[in-house]
This record gives sequence, structure tokens and C-alpha cells, in this order.
Amino acid sequence: MSLKDKLTEDLKSAMKSKDQVKKSTVTMLRAAIKQIEVDERKELTDDEILDIIAKQVKQKNNAIEDFTNGGREDLVDLTKTEIDILMNYMPEQLSDEALEAIVADAIQSTGASTIKDMGKVMGIVTGKTKGQADNKRIADMVKKSLVK
Repeated sequence: MSLKDKLTEDLKSAMKSKDQVKKSTVTMLRAAIKQIEVDERKELTDDEILDIIAKQVKQKNNAIEDFTNGGREDLVDLTKTEIDILMNYMPEQLSDEALEAIVADAIQSTGASTIKDMGKVMGIVTGKTKGQADNKRIADMVKKSLVK
């Protein structure tokens, strides 16, 4: 079952169970997918949809920080729930140990030794971890490994 089909099924079940948060989150995600499909005049693949989901999660994480600074705990809780719903569509996230192994392998294969080589390493690691790790988390780990 494709991600688009799963989203449609989840939207139907959220409507039947009257789960407003899940319904609005899935609707928002489907609208973002549809917008890109219309703009680019093509059908998106599951990998492209994963990129959209990752972007939505990143935006919501940024919003949590803003809501916290504004003292809006109600919106923080709602946004965390939305992130949990979105993460259900992402592949299982890599553990720190698994990500460190991938980073170490990429550093060794590129011969990277300084922070200037970060771009080469990031290219390899993000290709291998598509949707399984946040780019900020990867970048932090690559920096930590290259600075040693």
C-alpha cells in the first residue's frame, strides 16, 4: 500500500472515530502533497512524500519552540500530538549507535578529516538514511565526528 493510500485510509478512519486532531493533521499533509503534485504536474513517489512529511515535522518542531516562548502550552501539546501522528508515516528512526556507524563509514570512505569536508560526508549519510534520521541530528553527529 502506498503512502497516499495509507493517508486516505487513515483519514477515513479518523473521520469515523471523530478524531479531530488526526483528521486535521492527515488533511493538512494530503493538501501539501496535492499542492506539490499540481504545481509540478506529476505523481509523487513515496520517497518524495517522506520528504514532505519530514519538512512538516521540522516546521512543527520549530513551532513548538515559538509556542513555548509565547507561553502557549495548549498549542505545544497539540503540536506534539500532530508530530506523533506524522511520525507514524516515517520509517523507524535510527538509533544513535547505528547513525554513528553510518557517519564513521562515510568519513572513512570520503577520507574526510576536517569540518570543510562536511558536505561530502553529509551527502553520503543523508542518502543512506533517507527518512530515518533528521538532517539536524546527522549534521550534529558529523560535526562532532570531524572535530575530534
